[in-house]
Amino acid sequence: MELFSVEFFSALLTIVFIDLILAGDNAIVIGLAARNLPKEQQKKAVIWGTVGAVGIRVIATLLVVQLLNVPWLNLVGGLLLVWIAYKLLVQEDAHDGITAGNTLWQSIRTIIIADAAMGIDNVIAVAGAAHGDTLLVVLGLIISVPVVVWGSTLFIKLINRYEWIVYVGSAVLAYTAAKMITHEKSFKEFFENNQLIYWSFLILVIILTVVAGVVTNIRKKQAAQQKSRESH
Repeated sequence: MELFSVEFFSALLTIVFIDLILAGDNAIVIGLAARNLPKEQQKKAVIWGTVGAVGIRVIATLLVVQLLNVPWLNLVGGLLLVWIAYKLLVQEDAHDGITAGNTLWQSIRTIIIADAAMGIDNVIAVAGAAHGDTLLVVLGLIISVPVVVWGSTLFIKLINRYEWIVYVGSAVLAYTAAKMITHEKSFKEFFENNQLIYWSFLILVIILTVVAGVVTNIRKKQAAQQKSRESH
């Protein structure tokens, strides 16, 4: 990918957006892990916990970028990312397992471990969007991490207020997943030679993912209403 080309900047914007849309959970984890600390130590826990988490994430993402050269891993990663895009729309808050640290080191350790466990979706998505470009991975994280650390609560409020942001995020993830699948060596030539099929495939994956999420949410809502009526 040519440096500072339109393609480069569009991929960079995609990576930053993916980092932000998948950052809600990480922001919650950071807040929960540091909640028992004195005020002056909370900021240190957030900063150093995030530094550690980002370090691990950069290494993990670069490893995945290299692994995507292995046959069929683009296909596997793409399918997994479709599932992540779907889960983004139907996710339920479940952070009961995050224990707050009583010391600065305990909180930092909790943030790093929890982020590493939860960050697999982010790693796969960013690696897929970067298409093997190491600079894009590093730049994307450098731009989005400060926003995640200091602006994550604001972003969570925005998502809660404007539900459509999550749907846009899911569509971006589905688009990235579809592109990963088309970059699979066994299919790449076929898609490159058939632009109509290529774009039809991308649009189909996006529509199916978002519609599946919407249908699941409607069914869950109806089930909850039915349960509420029965309990009364």
